[in-house]
Formats: sequence, structure tokens, C-alpha cells
Amino acid sequence: MANFTKKAIKESFVKLLNEKPLAKISVKDIVEDCGINRNSFYYHFQDIPALLEEIITEQAEELIENYPEIESLEKGVEVATQFAIENKMAVFHIYNSVNRDMYEQYTMRLCRHVVARYLEVAFKDANVSREDSELAVRLVSCALFGLVYDWLNSGMNEERPADIKRVCELCKGIPEMIIERSRLNN
Repeated sequence: MANFTKKAIKESFVKLLNEKPLAKISVKDIVEDCGINRNSFYYHFQDIPALLEEIITEQAEELIENYPEIESLEKGVEVATQFAIENKMAVFHIYNSVNRDMYEQYTMRLCRHVVARYLEVAFKDANVSREDSELAVRLVSCALFGLVYDWLNSGMNEERPADIKRVCELCKGIPEMIIERSRLNN
């Protein structure tokens, strides 16, 4: 029963977040929407920011679990933006709230996962130092993070994910060059 209630709370919260700004959602709104009492909410969550953090963390973990390997950065972009596209208003409401840092951490975690998995697959036989490999992951994940945030700043323009994918296509070879230069300098 506890898992059912917790799931209902999360679903109600995401539903409400798709309807109105985070600052306008109260515990009362959530419990009324899912038909429970306030004590049930507080049994599962300390407050709304704790609820938001758990949902964001779970989404990141679920995507990482579902995509242990990424064969291209383009596929990675699709993975990293999937939840945002499905919950556009909710993401906007989080992005424009005082809890924006949680979403930034989530986005960076996904970008790092996407890039690290891609580089692991693409360069599994490369003889590259751990330090250079980590630097390559940081460089490319920061670029991907910047592209995703540019998309959010554009109002999540529907053409922008295609632009992000195109940037990934145009940047093909950059990680390869980093890896090759690393091998030459070792």
C-alpha cells in the first residue's frame, strides 16, 4: 500500500506541475488530487522539494539503467531530452523555479552518462589514460549540457532537438581526435 500511495503522490505532483508553476503547488493540492490525507504525504516526503528531488533522481537513474550503452551522441541527445519533451510544462516550471539547480544537476548527470557510455563503446580498445578519458567526457558533456540549456532557454523550441542532433553530427570526430591525440602523447 505504501508504494501505491507514494506512486500516486508522485503522479499527482507531475500532473500538477504540468498544469501550473512549482511555487503554486501546495501539499493540499497534491493530496486532494490523489485522494489521500496530509499525513500520508508527510509519511513519504518531508516537503515538496524532497518530492521533486526524488522524482528527478529516479528519472535520471531510470534513464541510465535503460541505456547502459549509447551508440551515438545523437541517440544520447534523444535520451537526455526524452523526459523534458514528454513533460514540457513541468520542466519549464522546474526550470523557472528556485529549484532549478536540481534540474541542472539531473541534466548534467544525464549528459555525463550519455557521453561516458558513448565514449566507452566507441573507444573500448583505445589505449587512453584515465585522466584524458575523463577530460574528454567533461568537455563533450559540458558542450551537450550547454546545448540542452540553450534549448530550454529558447522555450523548448520544437526544432531545437533536431538542431542539437545536427550539432552532434557536425562534431563527429572531435572525441576521436581527443582520443588519438591522447594516444600520441602517452
